[in-house]
Amino acid sequence: MKVLEPAPPRSETGIAQTRTLVLIRWVAVAGQAGTVLVVHFGFGYRLPIEAAAAVIAMSAAVNLYASLHHRAGGLPEPQAFGFLAFDTLQLALLLFLTGGLQNPFALLLLAPVTVAASVLSRESCIKLAVLAAAAASVISVWHLPLPWDGPPPTMPAHLVLGIWFATVTAIAFLAVYVGQVAIERRRMTDAFSAAQDALAREQRVADLGTLAAAAAHELGTPLATITVVASELVREVPADSPLAEDARLLKSQAERCKAILTELSQRPDAGGASYLRMPLTALIDSMADPHRRQDVDLAILGRARDDSPEPALERRPELANGLGNILSNALQFARSRVDASIVWDAERVGVTISDDGPGFSPTVLGRLGEPYLSTRRGSDGHMGLGIFIARTLLERTGADVTFLNRPQGGAEVEVLWPRVILEPETRGEAR
Repeated sequence: MKVLEPAPPRSETGIAQTRTLVLIRWVAVAGQAGTVLVVHFGFGYRLPIEAAAAVIAMSAAVNLYASLHHRAGGLPEPQAFGFLAFDTLQLALLLFLTGGLQNPFALLLLAPVTVAASVLSRESCIKLAVLAAAAASVISVWHLPLPWDGPPPTMPAHLVLGIWFATVTAIAFLAVYVGQVAIERRRMTDAFSAAQDALAREQRVADLGTLAAAAAHELGTPLATITVVASELVREVPADSPLAEDARLLKSQAERCKAILTELSQRPDAGGASYLRMPLTALIDSMADPHRRQDVDLAILGRARDDSPEPALERRPELANGLGNILSNALQFARSRVDASIVWDAERVGVTISDDGPGFSPTVLGRLGEPYLSTRRGSDGHMGLGIFIARTLLERTGADVTFLNRPQGGAEVEVLWPRVILEPETRGEAR
């Protein structure tokens, strides 16, 4: 039996927007072209203008390609890394033509690293920082002379070494500092989004609770009338009449509706046998009782992964309604069998409920848990609230809920709790 594993951490990789990278490169192309033209023609410093123009034109061509083939949305990280690596090498080549690290514009080697630290993963940022440091090292030794009016000045070797050391140190500092700040920002953004989703989900649950209370109140009177009429029909219809069985069914279903409304209106702290502590397998069996079908076999299996005792829980409303809705959904759509498997150890408790029905529709599998979403193939007429309510209630108990389609057919729902959350009283006594 498959048991849920803890959810993987959220990715720390940012989304590199194509529009942003293209805009930055157009600014770089315009700045490089303007600087080369002003220095060569305005100040009279002789540059290898043809080679410099070819390097700048190459950057413009790559940017034009990116703007035409990646018009909107996020750029995949490998491509974003490739574009920033190209920018680093293109700038290094331009600096090679114009004096290497002796060129005051050598500080621009920091720009691609800063952008990478903001939008790429830590691994990609480190790779780009190493590339930028290597490029700075190469052009500190091999480069064309610095453009000058007359013979270029000869810089002392220790000064060039100091410039190289400062450049490499700045690259490393920006890669670490900006990268860490970007990671913290993304974590805060993820946490804020998760909080917003949780608040929206709680609001929907609260709205449903209000509607349920109003519906229970409004249904009380007509349900009482139906119960009275059904009882009279049972008494008046002869026992050998073909309508007698239908009358008894109508009365039993009306009484069941009345019992459900009564149970929903009870407070959990009102006492009673329904809230006594019981083993998890027995608890799930009791939750399945109202939804059993004669033509569907329900198998409930429990297994310990170590010598830990079986979890014993109270029939809390969140558990009863959450697992009850999942069991009801499985029994409703199963063809012939539903399996409820419980596995536990000292740290975790897992419940897997699977059926041999049509499974979840692939078009909505990734959106399960949203309200008013029909989840099964052939589920016309269903409001799609059962899965939403079940997931929300179970997550309130500290569970992780995953919805799957089995390879052999049918649906599978996996619920995993940390045992310390599911059984806090027992853990407290163990201490």
